[in-house]
Amino acid sequence: MGYVRTGILMAVMTALFLGVGALIGGQDGAVIALVVAAGMNLFTYWNSDKAVLSMHGAREVDARSAPDLHAMVRGLAEGAGMPVPKLYLIETDQPNAFATGRNPQNAAVAVTRGLLRNLTPEEVAGVVAHELAHIRNRDTLLMTVTATFAGAISMLANFAFFFGGSSNEEGERPMGIVGTLALMILAPLAAGLVQMAISRSREYEADRIGAEICGRPMWLASALGKIEGLAQRIDNVRAERNPASAHMFIINPLHVLGHDRLFATHPNTANRIAALRAMAGEVRQAPAGFAPRRGPWS
Repeated sequence: MGYVRTGILMAVMTALFLGVGALIGGQDGAVIALVVAAGMNLFTYWNSDKAVLSMHGAREVDARSAPDLHAMVRGLAEGAGMPVPKLYLIETDQPNAFATGRNPQNAAVAVTRGLLRNLTPEEVAGVVAHELAHIRNRDTLLMTVTATFAGAISMLANFAFFFGGSSNEEGERPMGIVGTLALMILAPLAAGLVQMAISRSREYEADRIGAEICGRPMWLASALGKIEGLAQRIDNVRAERNPASAHMFIINPLHVLGHDRLFATHPNTANRIAALRAMAGEVRQAPAGFAPRRGPWS
């Protein structure tokens, strides 16, 4: 169902883009805006992992500097038949985590110091499995594609401000000043809403597959409840300075309410936990040979 919903939302985004392009500049204007936006996002796609890791002050750790955590990530990745991602640690007391990278062969998982201090090894394993699910699902690629469309729509809306849209045969601009202003405001807003809806859909799917990877849905369910409770009380200064990256984290690192609102980048945590509890009766065994090693975390 998650993939179906994502497909529908992508179709809506595509239709929105084509409709705005036709209103403003016809086919040629839409193509030009898409090419420019795609070029910008392609550059971001190839460099976004380094940029976001640097943005949050993440430092790489390995089997020598964080042996227990590294062994956990390796065990989960190998059990899921995936390449082992690079592992990063973020020095913040807020428990959280995210994944980045353009594909499973060039991926990274970043966890915070607060996550390791406040969660049990089982809960950390659930969180890591969720991030591995994002990597396996190529969600970073999907969100780059949606960002391309959202960027193109915003560019087209800006074109409308300067050019007022395409003229008819009489040289008139049928949109008028009111229509142009409405388009400038509503088109990027609509694109942003669809983009956020896709992000929320992918979180549910990553929860489901992450529970399958670690074999214990309640590990992740327990982690989500604990992370949300602590994240509402503990500041993540770097995330507050860079709110555009908030959608990447397993729980919104910003101090906002976590309901399934129109502008929310994350699903309601209670709904996510309920779905994982429903899975708990179906997935009863962790992967053979895997058990999270207990700290001390490095």
